[in-house]
Amino acid sequence: MIRKLAVFCWVLIFCFWASANALLSPNGVNFEVQALMEIKSSLIDPRGILNWDVNAVDPCSNWAMVTCSKDNLVINLAAPSQSLSGKISPSIGNLTHLQSILLQDNNITGPIPVEMGRLPKLQTIDLSDNLLTGPIPSSLSQIKSLQYLRLNNNSLTGTIPPLGNMTQLSFVDLSYNNLSGPVPRIVSKTFNVLGNPMICASGKEQDCNGSAPLPPPFSMNNFQNPQPSRTSNSRKIALAFGSSLGCICLLILGFGFLLWWRNKHNQQIFFDEQHHEEVCPGNLRRFKFRELQSATNNFSSKNILGKGGFGIVYKGCLEDGTVVAVKRLKDGNAIGGDIQFQTEVEMISLAVHRNLLRLYGFCMTPSERLLVYPFMSNGSVASRLKAKPSLDWGTRKRIALGAARGLLYLHEQCDPKIIHRDVKAANILLDDYCEAVVGDFGLAKLLDHHDSHITTAVRGTVGHIAPEYLSTGQSSEKTDVFGFGILLLELITGQRALEFGKAANQKGVMLDWVKKIHQEKKLDMLVDKDLRNDYDRIELEETLQVSMLCTQYLPSYRPKMSEVVHMLEGDGLADKWEASHRADGTRCRANEFSSLERYSDLTADSSLLVQAMELSGPR
Repeated sequence: MIRKLAVFCWVLIFCFWASANALLSPNGVNFEVQALMEIKSSLIDPRGILNWDVNAVDPCSNWAMVTCSKDNLVINLAAPSQSLSGKISPSIGNLTHLQSILLQDNNITGPIPVEMGRLPKLQTIDLSDNLLTGPIPSSLSQIKSLQYLRLNNNSLTGTIPPLGNMTQLSFVDLSYNNLSGPVPRIVSKTFNVLGNPMICASGKEQDCNGSAPLPPPFSMNNFQNPQPSRTSNSRKIALAFGSSLGCICLLILGFGFLLWWRNKHNQQIFFDEQHHEEVCPGNLRRFKFRELQSATNNFSSKNILGKGGFGIVYKGCLEDGTVVAVKRLKDGNAIGGDIQFQTEVEMISLAVHRNLLRLYGFCMTPSERLLVYPFMSNGSVASRLKAKPSLDWGTRKRIALGAARGLLYLHEQCDPKIIHRDVKAANILLDDYCEAVVGDFGLAKLLDHHDSHITTAVRGTVGHIAPEYLSTGQSSEKTDVFGFGILLLELITGQRALEFGKAANQKGVMLDWVKKIHQEKKLDMLVDKDLRNDYDRIELEETLQVSMLCTQYLPSYRPKMSEVVHMLEGDGLADKWEASHRADGTRCRANEFSSLERYSDLTADSSLLVQAMELSGPR
C-alpha cells in the first residue's frame, strides 16, 4: 500500500513538472521568449523599441509591442510605424497562439515566412507599406480563422494563392504589388488588387477587382410559353392569386405589428438576442448591451469617470476581471446607421500606436452607441496636474513627447489620416508608467458624418480651439498643432488654458501675456509653483518656444507634428525659432496681434464657461 502511494505521489509530481515546463525548450528557455528573440535578431531596430530580454521568464511582464492573454500566452505582435528593417524570422510560426500581426509602415524586406501559415488562431495580418518581396505563401490559405489580410504597397510577385475556402475573410488588400493572374474567387466584403500591372493591364474593372462574372440576366426565353387557357380558368387563377396575395399581406402586416410591439417594450433585450458577440477586424470585440450594463453596475453614477460634450465615461469590470472604461455616447439615435457606425469604429481601431488609446470594442443597439477602452489607472494629464504629489519636470517632458508622437501618427502615418480636433490635457491619458496616451481621436468624424474636413459643428474646448477653426469651422492638422501648443503651456504652468494670467490680472491677453513673460525672461512667473525650481531652465525655455511656435495665429506659420517631435527631441528648434523671428521682422504684425488679442479676449471671457463645457469632448 505504501509503495502504491509513493508511485502515485511521483506521478503527481511528474505531471506538475511537465505542465510547468510545457512552454520551456530543452535549454530551459520559454519557447515564446526564444521565438521573439529570434524575430528581434532578424529585425533592425533603430529606435530600440524592442526592449526584449532573452533572460526573461516570459514575455508578458513588460515587453513592448507584445500583448498576452490572461494565460500568459502571446496573442498580439504590433510594431507599426517604428522604422523597423531587416526580415521577418520564420520563428514567428512558433508563436502558435498569435491572433494579430501588425507590422505595417516599416522598411521590412525579404519574403513573407511560409511558417506564418502554421498559426491556427491568426485573425489579422497587416504587413502593408513595407519592402516585402517574393510570392504570397500558399500556406496562408490554411488559416481558417483569418479575417483581415493587408499586404498592399509591397513588391510581392507570383500568383495569388487560392483563398476561396477561407470563409471568415472580410477584408483583403493586395493592391500595388507585382502580382500576376489569374485572380482566384475570394469570398470577402472588400477585395482589392488594383495597382498590379500584370493583373490590371487590360484596364477592365472585372480584372482589377477580382470579382467573379455576374450570372447571365434572367430571360423568359429559358422557359416554354404555355398554351393559352380558357377565360374561366384565367378568372379562377386570378381570383386564387388575389386571395393568396391578400392573405400574405395580412400576415406580413400582423408580423410587422408584432415586431414593432416587441421592439417598443423590450428594445435592448431584443437587439442583444439578434446580435451575438462577434470579433471584427483588428480584434475589435462587439459587446452585448447587457454585458456592459452589468460591468458598470447599470451605469451607476458612482462609476462615472468623467463627462463631456460627447457623452459620459464609466468605469466597468468585465466578467473575466478586465477593468475597462465605457464611453456611453450622447444621443445614440442620431449617430447614424449600424453599418456606418461599425465601419467608422473599425477604422479607428486600426490606428495602433503605443501613444494612442486602443479601442477594445463597441456596442450598438437601436438607441445606444457605446465604446469600450482599457482603463487608465493614472487618469488624465489634467487631473494629475491638480493632484498631489505633482508631476515632476522629467515626467512632464516625457508626456509632451509621447503626446506629440501619437498626434504625428494620426496626421502623417495613419491611412486615412485622423484630425483629433480636441487636443487638451483632459484627453491625454496616463498608463501605469505615466506614459502619454492620446484618447478620443476619431470621435469628431464619427459623430459628424462628414467626409470633408470642413464642418459646421465646432468640436473642442474653448481655450484650446485654434482661431481659424473657431471663426470658420475649418479644421486641419494645424488645428491640432495649436491645441498641442496650449497643452505644452498647461504642462509648464500647471493651469487650465482659461486660467493663464488670471493670477496676475492679465484677463483677455492670454497668449500675449505668455509672450511678454518670455521676452522679459520672467519665467518664474509662468512655471508651475509645485515644481519648486526643480527643473532645467534651458529645457523649460525650449519647451516654451515650441509652444509659442505651435500657437501662432496663422496656421501656415505653425510647424507640422513631425517638426514638433524633432524639436522636442532637441533637433532643429534653434533654426525654426530664428526663422520665425526673421519672418516677424519682415511682415506687418499689427493685424495679427489685433486678431490674436480679440481671440484671447473671447476665450478668456467668463461668460463662455458654459459653452466650453458643451464644446468639450468626452473625458
